[in-house]
Amino acid sequence: MESLLRAALIDWLRTDAVLAPTVNIVAEEHPVQASVPWIGVVASASTDWSTKTERGREVRLALEYHTRGDDPAGAAATVAAIEACVESLPRRQPHFHVAGIAFVRARAEQRPRQGRAVLLEYRFRILATA
Repeated sequence: MESLLRAALIDWLRTDAVLAPTVNIVAEEHPVQASVPWIGVVASASTDWSTKTERGREVRLALEYHTRGDDPAGAAATVAAIEACVESLPRRQPHFHVAGIAFVRARAEQRPRQGRAVLLEYRFRILATA
């Protein structure tokens, strides 16, 4: 289910009307060749979240937004759009249902050559439907 969630989230981020014109690519992990700004689903891990009658997973998933600039506030609007998009992921998916989405933490850092990265981590609780 973890891989299905990753794929659904990537598709959802790619089709977002606010993010599509703002980022060059939304990819699994770090894109091999992409110019900034871009978003990558960089890590995930899951644990059992099953009930007596349904298979379930709790998935911790991290997204990383890469851009350029010296101003920490420069990425704020795009980060807010990413957060809104993640939190609006449709609950009904073809093979699972999202029972809950919760923001866990964020980290921002300045990198060499005016690079900036913002890591956003979320917890998804999902139940299998098929």
